[in-house]
Amino acid sequence: MAAASALSIFFPALGAQGARGLTILSAHDRQDTILDALYFAYRRRKIQGMLQRLITERLQKRLEQAPAVALLGARQVGKTTLARAVAKGRNSVYLDLEMPRDQLKLRDPESFLRLHGDKLIVLDEIQRSPDLFNILRGVIDANRARGRRAGQFLILGSASMDLLRQSSESLAGRVSYLEMGGFNALESGPAPADIHNLWLRGGFPDACLAGDDAAAMDWLEDLIMTYLERDVPQTGLQAPAARLRALWTMLAHLQGEPVNMSALAANLEVPRAAINHYLDILSGLFLIRRLRPRHANVKKRLVKSPRYYIRDSGIQHRLLGIDHYDDLLSNPALGKSWEGFVIENIHSALPRRARTSFYRTAAGAEIDLVIDLPGPQIWAIEIKYGVAPKPGKHFGRSCADIGASHRFVVYGGDETFPVGENITLISLPGMLRKLRAMTES
Repeated sequence: MAAASALSIFFPALGAQGARGLTILSAHDRQDTILDALYFAYRRRKIQGMLQRLITERLQKRLEQAPAVALLGARQVGKTTLARAVAKGRNSVYLDLEMPRDQLKLRDPESFLRLHGDKLIVLDEIQRSPDLFNILRGVIDANRARGRRAGQFLILGSASMDLLRQSSESLAGRVSYLEMGGFNALESGPAPADIHNLWLRGGFPDACLAGDDAAAMDWLEDLIMTYLERDVPQTGLQAPAARLRALWTMLAHLQGEPVNMSALAANLEVPRAAINHYLDILSGLFLIRRLRPRHANVKKRLVKSPRYYIRDSGIQHRLLGIDHYDDLLSNPALGKSWEGFVIENIHSALPRRARTSFYRTAAGAEIDLVIDLPGPQIWAIEIKYGVAPKPGKHFGRSCADIGASHRFVVYGGDETFPVGENITLISLPGMLRKLRAMTES
């Protein structure tokens, strides 16, 4: 017991149960596990409180190809830290457009940007200055005329709505988009305890790397309030924070389930059109994911309404009052929480031009996630928590309906093996490694 207590102090992500588990391993296995934990603890400290982000290489490649790269993602997800790390190795200048001193530098933006035309210019929170887009177009074209075709601007944005609208109007053919999420299961660490920690707390760096679960949940509560009281109103939406939190919480309960818009509207005492607008705002702030149904060419009645997922599992758990991993294991939301967690992890590793959807017939046959990959390949993925799950009885037939080339069940274990009908049972890290191999090939 004393050994377990010591281990839990040095490796808090393991928790008490994980530490006790280490003490019953053989000396050799325990040494390997501790070395893994030491490595990931060192890496966390080395990257200034952040794990090494797998998106880094993709961002650097885009900067070598496009005049401007827009790095989009939720607030506090790590965009600024990543941008500063990438810019550090380049001749660059960084501007935070929420800071008065940097806004002052751009009182004459065209002169400032041309003065630094030989540098990578990082513009953080650019949706605060939408008028810059027209000027960026002229500066990019002038630099192109002088022979500088790539790596001119790195644009960071925490809201996709205005940013995408403005840049699509002004920077068509000049900007490459890259979306950044929270930590995924390849970044958080190798052990099941690391994945459990990531699942409970979510992928925001400050929550995932907090000293304990209570600190993580306090941080997530503050983040939720910041979105409701600051970020959402800045989109122009005038709605009480309590109403928006109620909607957000309802979606957390309805994770991955059919959503009755009329029922939501009645519960919140607003018109149905208002619910659709609220969902657009939450989606545009990267807080919820709207997964569209797949319309396969089959003679069956298909579900046509999208599914909604809270994108960060930590936010979902805070909204539901799930503050500890043991609480999660006994909560009715367990299965759908795991489903949303897996779906968000998979999206973080998708190759470019991949498209995702779900498949469900009116009779109830379904596939949780369908990935259309370049090639073309169609991957059908069923998601089940547990260490010995069985594919649904209609899964094989549904895969045949859509012409799936690969069939997987992503589960809570750590091995990969076939389970019949060309179906492979695979861990979440194993699935992410497969997708990354496609991205890198």
